[in-house]
Amino acid sequence: MDPVTNPPSSSSPSTTIFLQDACLQHKYIRTKDSSHIFERPERLRAVKIGLCAAMARLEESLPVATSEPPRAEDSEADSLVAAIENLRLEQDSAELALPKGHPVQVVRSSAKVDILNHPAVKYVHGDVDGDVYPEKLVEWARHSAEKISNGQSEIPTGLPQGDLYMCPTSLDAIQGALGTVCEAVDTIMKSPVPGSPEPPRSAFIAVRPPGHHCGEDTPCGFCFVNNVAVGAAHAHLKHGIRRIVILDIDLHHGNGTQSIVWQINEEAYQTRLAAEAGAPPKPGLHVYYGSVHDILSFPCEDGKPDKVQAASVSIHGPHGQYIENVHFEPFESEEQFWDAHYRGAYSKLLSKAEDFVKSTGGTSDDTLVFISAGFDASEHETPSMSRHNRKVPTSFFYRFTQDVCAFANKWAQGRIVSVLEGGYSDKALLSGAMAHLTGLVEGGRADTDHRSRENWWSPENVQMLEKLAKKRRGPRSSLDAAADTKRPLWFDRTSALLTQLDPHSSEQSLNSRGTFVPPSSMTLRARKPASQGTPTSPDRKKAYQSHPVGDAVVAAAADAADASSSLSSSESTAPEIAPAAVAKKLPRVILKVGPRPET
Repeated sequence: MDPVTNPPSSSSPSTTIFLQDACLQHKYIRTKDSSHIFERPERLRAVKIGLCAAMARLEESLPVATSEPPRAEDSEADSLVAAIENLRLEQDSAELALPKGHPVQVVRSSAKVDILNHPAVKYVHGDVDGDVYPEKLVEWARHSAEKISNGQSEIPTGLPQGDLYMCPTSLDAIQGALGTVCEAVDTIMKSPVPGSPEPPRSAFIAVRPPGHHCGEDTPCGFCFVNNVAVGAAHAHLKHGIRRIVILDIDLHHGNGTQSIVWQINEEAYQTRLAAEAGAPPKPGLHVYYGSVHDILSFPCEDGKPDKVQAASVSIHGPHGQYIENVHFEPFESEEQFWDAHYRGAYSKLLSKAEDFVKSTGGTSDDTLVFISAGFDASEHETPSMSRHNRKVPTSFFYRFTQDVCAFANKWAQGRIVSVLEGGYSDKALLSGAMAHLTGLVEGGRADTDHRSRENWWSPENVQMLEKLAKKRRGPRSSLDAAADTKRPLWFDRTSALLTQLDPHSSEQSLNSRGTFVPPSSMTLRARKPASQGTPTSPDRKKAYQSHPVGDAVVAAAADAADASSSLSSSESTAPEIAPAAVAKKLPRVILKVGPRPET
């Protein structure tokens, strides 16, 4: 069957954002100080800021239909009313007010899967001896608080203590993330119904914890299950998809995903050999895995041969494997990045994906594209995370996404499922999410170049958006009000959209322009003497070292210092293991009375 190029329809949303509040429930509880933790719930707020900014900027280019040209005698008030009527704000499933015809819709998902019984989870993380690994995850989460209160680690010995943690509600986040990915796959795979709006062609799923480092039964690198691999298995088992293309743009190699893909392809290869020998043919799943990453970073940072070799594999066909690994390279100018690196090695991921579809006889009916969307390769990532200076321009996330859309339009009916992976500073997450969503909406259009959108995520705009990641404490000043009048309208629109996507983390008030933002929830805090406040660094170090996993925490703390400063830290999200209650002393109030006035 010939490939079908089918661009998205402009009459209905082309891209759906999937959010999952359960993913906020995965928290660090070993100590009350989580400032040294990279992978935190606040990451999702930064992502939402970028998504809202993209939606606000895309609204600026929406066509406004008018029945006839405006007449000179029309009053200004009549023109304003007509403009408002043309918007026809609607409410979607996330209760987000967007203009009619907006190319984006938002779904606040409540889907979840039972990891002990879901077919796709068993396909990826099952065990021939009785699905041991999913059962272990349930037990680790269930007993996490008890173990920590007894001075033990909730993560079993032998697993990385510095980048893996759990709490009793971590299972809710894991099952919610998997459920949301499967829901997104179901949405993208819907067949068009005559007389109804076309289903969206692409989806971005903002979930955590990430997944691409997790193998069949080996959690690591913040990952406990492989979200993309389970989504691919769900597409195969429920919707008959037989060819999956996975494109991983995280700074770090998706060693878990590649390991799972290797096993799936090996099974399909053995099935094919059996069929050639006379066994009944059995349709299998074929997967292409293409990754661009930093070979010097995790999991290859220690130089272990097996990790470095796995992250450098390029094999296409032999043993039924289809894997392409490309390494991020340093560059001295943007011209070198785009003309040499991007058009060369980085674009090779897509040309090899096209070879995979052709060689396996794939058609647009049974092919689906996944993106492991990590934003930690961003130019805005913290030096402590991106230690080897393999940073890419923000526009990479726009341009590459556009090219993936063009590939999907040709080979997969435009169907793309993008799942959040890494990215740990506010700036990296919000700028990457903004560029990525814009690329999904505008992808495949020959008339759009990344240079035409670079001003959207300029350093000045990214810095301005970063302020939305921080909760305001204290009353607004007159200087704040004056600054409101200088901010662009799209920023106010971003703030208003963020109010609806993240209602519990924003302030609500009316700024100087009357734009709605969430109300203030400020409360007065009792003042504490310095000795009762946050412990100094040496005190915290002693506290960490006194804990059974203190050595790993201390080692991670210094490395995470830059990341913690860029993430919102005004409110601790980790439930504390509460110490014994201490009675509070009431402050003494002394009034000095002057001399009695003469009568």
